Amino acid sequence: MRMAGPGKCFLVTGPPGVGKTTLIIRVLETLKISNPNLKVQGFYTSEVREAGERAGFEVVTLDGRKGRLASSSISCSESLKWPSVGKYRVDIASFEALALPELEINQVKGDTDLFIIDEVGKMELFSSSFFPAVLRVLESNIPVLASIPIPKFGRDIPGVARLRNHPGAKIFTLNVSTRDFVKEQICSQLRDLLQKQ
Repeated sequence: MRMAGPGKCFLVTGPPGVGKTTLIIRVLETLKISNPNLKVQGFYTSEVREAGERAGFEVVTLDGRKGRLASSSISCSESLKWPSVGKYRVDIASFEALALPELEINQVKGDTDLFIIDEVGKMELFSSSFFPAVLRVLESNIPVLASIPIPKFGRDIPGVARLRNHPGAKIFTLNVSTRDFVKEQICSQLRDLLQKQ
């Protein structure tokens, strides 16, 4: 299996709430300033808050479409069949409807410069189609900027471990004091990589 070349898979990791999604969005915004014609595909996840409390997560495409990823407040009979992570029930169908088309490689146009995948985590991996789609993106040799969770109790999720150990992966561990430095590092390396393409 042909995988992303050395240094074409940028993985941001860190504890929950440290700012992985924010960093990825800021990197994308910065890259678009220097390259307004940058063609990007993918998605990110964001918190859904109700009455000041986190009530779930949604998947957001880079063109602004949104759909449910997980919720703690849905209690229809269908949701009882959904897998759960902590107090959240994962809506696989909603996630797949938005996220999977964003990971399709358009062989006809072949004009995607960068893929954004936020995140490759436990909730997303409940979709049996998601990880194969991520692997196809890696095989495309198009640069990828993705987030992955930090191993919990020293154990990694198998799909996440496979990405983390991928020979083309560069891991950027985020904490509060390194956020700006990591953003600049990723921007600089991606800018150089995108100019060479």
